[in-house]
Amino acid sequence: MNSTAGQDAGADTAWAPVSTADKVRFLSGESAYPHSPQDVTLVETHMSFVFLAGERAYKLKKPVRFPFLDFSTLHAREVNCREELRLNRRLAAQVYLGVLPLKLSAGNRLSLGGDGAIVDWLVVMRRLPADRMLDRLLTEGRLDDKSIDDLCGTLSDFYSRSERSAISPGAYVARFFREQTESRRILTRRDFALDHGRIPSLLDRLDANLAANRPLLEERVRLGHVVDGHGDLRPEHICFTDPIAIFDCLEFNSELRQVDPFDELAYLGMESAQLKASALGPKIIAKVADRLGESSPDRLVSLYTAWRAVLRARLAVAHLLDPVPRRPEKWEPLASRYLCLAEQTLTAADG
Repeated sequence: MNSTAGQDAGADTAWAPVSTADKVRFLSGESAYPHSPQDVTLVETHMSFVFLAGERAYKLKKPVRFPFLDFSTLHAREVNCREELRLNRRLAAQVYLGVLPLKLSAGNRLSLGGDGAIVDWLVVMRRLPADRMLDRLLTEGRLDDKSIDDLCGTLSDFYSRSERSAISPGAYVARFFREQTESRRILTRRDFALDHGRIPSLLDRLDANLAANRPLLEERVRLGHVVDGHGDLRPEHICFTDPIAIFDCLEFNSELRQVDPFDELAYLGMESAQLKASALGPKIIAKVADRLGESSPDRLVSLYTAWRAVLRARLAVAHLLDPVPRRPEKWEPLASRYLCLAEQTLTAADG
């Protein structure tokens, strides 16, 4: 083991001289796990390492700090793991099994559970079948009407019982403008290979649309339609098991989970359109609206869709600001596709 505690920003106690690299190396081996999986596959995300170990998945948070989250201490990572478990059990109780400590023994050996000092925490999940994920079903043309109905039932039940948000109308609207300001700052940087002749006009149109629809946005809050939702409702976070599992919610920032259900549904529709399934979003929105006893707020759905697409474009190219970006060839083309979709959405709404 590495004896330099300073190499791991999360090793905030003197008795935890274990680097992140040490932890990843240990958890990448089959012998780390009590159920003895035949192999372990490591999947790295922006904020975590996920170890796919047989029928289980183990998520280790990176000791990172961003403006919207702080995982830099052992305590913060434990709190976040427990919040991830609590919040995701709302829509995937059968998937989220528990939180497990990673320990270091007096003999300088790491173990999951067992004896020793706690050096980190992991979320333990049941591994889901990749061929039943919504993104795969859409890409392969295997999504049937019954599955869509089941998904709409799951989502409408969730939104019906979700905690109503305590956010004020002003704070709700301010968040859209604040995120839009940050999107403008990032997307207009000349070091990104984007269409800089069109981006300012697109952002201006979206700003104007937000301003024009401010009363409708505020009304959604006043009428109690904004809830503590999922926060990251994308096709790759939906699995058609029995029951349907909707997982990996946005647990690290409660403010960003305060959403209009039709914002989340527009987000899901926008991401589905990126997978060449543009008809799915309107179908889901109509079905969920009917189940909730509401009329779909079509003007806001268009606004939400365009705003989400611009936000996703910004988050895509922001990966290139990392010291060592993962898959750097991916982000600019992806951002360009999101920006095109935002532009198409605003044009259709104006028409």
